[in-house]
This record gives sequence, structure tokens and C-alpha cells, in this order.
Amino acid sequence: MANENKRSTRVAERMKEELALLLLSEVSDPALRGVLVSEVQVTDDCRFGRIYFRFIDGLAPESRRKECQDGFRRAYGFLRRELGTRLQLRVAPDLRFLYDEGQDARLRVDALLDEVKRDLKG
Repeated sequence: MANENKRSTRVAERMKEELALLLLSEVSDPALRGVLVSEVQVTDDCRFGRIYFRFIDGLAPESRRKECQDGFRRAYGFLRRELGTRLQLRVAPDLRFLYDEGQDARLRVDALLDEVKRDLKG
């Protein structure tokens, strides 16, 4: 079966969409303002999900990441229950919220490349 046809892949995509909606309209915790869900990975049995997040405004200090993790911890029960209901899952998945380091790495690489270009020109 092709990867895009796997149930867990479809559930992960829907979960990403629903989390975006929930964060925009129903979660009022100020620690979660400006948070984007960049990726969702779900196990084949759909019982566990890894939610990768980043910030709209780019790089964030460690303190901001921790504050956001705390916000997700406070909203955990609500988010899990809502996702289970909205996705019509028999068992709501156990969720882990992780900061997406990839965006930061890309921004650092871009900055280094810009610096190298300036050095080569000058």
C-alpha cells in the first residue's frame, strides 16, 4: 500500500488541520499564541502522535519554547479529547508536543550562506 494511502498518514494530515483550527480559535492560552503545527506523525495504530511545532515569527529562545511546552501541557486534555471527537477515533491518541528544530537549522544555514556570499564578494 502506498504511503499516502496509509490510514495513519491520513489521520496525521487531518490531525494537523484540526490542531491548526483549535489553536487559532479555541485555545486561549497566551503561551500558545503564534504557534504553528509544522508536522504530525502518527503511529500505524493511531494511538500515539508526535506534534512538531514552531513559531510564526521564526527563531525563539529556549524560554519561549519552554513556555509553549507548558501551554501544550495545560491544553493537553482538551486537545486530545477534541481530536478524538473530530477525527472520530475510537481511542484518542496520546500526544507528544515537540519543538521543530528543522526551521531553526534552515535559518542558520541561510545566514551562513549569506555570510559566505558577502565574504566572496568583498
